[in-house]
Amino acid sequence: MSSRSFATDTRTATVTYRLVFSPEAQTDLTEIYDYIADRAGRGRAMAYLDRVERFCADFVEFPLRGTRRDDLRHGLRTIGFERRITIAFHVVPDTITIDRIFYGGRDIDGTYESD
Repeated sequence: MSSRSFATDTRTATVTYRLVFSPEAQTDLTEIYDYIADRAGRGRAMAYLDRVERFCADFVEFPLRGTRRDDLRHGLRTIGFERRITIAFHVVPDTITIDRIFYGGRDIDGTYESD
């Protein structure tokens, strides 16, 4: 019996994603900043938003994280951040769009049901 060895190419084509914050997500960030700044100061608010934005930037490397929420909108995903925020986003072939950033238990289901 002869032995054979096979070489396989495990490289795959990589997709470069672009990260976009929707106007609603930008408004959410502004409101979160204002809320935290009023209670804990502008420095803490900015540091918190920096962490949120860095977390979102990581989606470019791992875009299909989180939980699918097709029950709310086809292709929607959600993921938690530091126990206070839920980020809603969707992925299309080359773009990740941050749709909303819900702070402190806001009603995600109600938001999407009214759309």
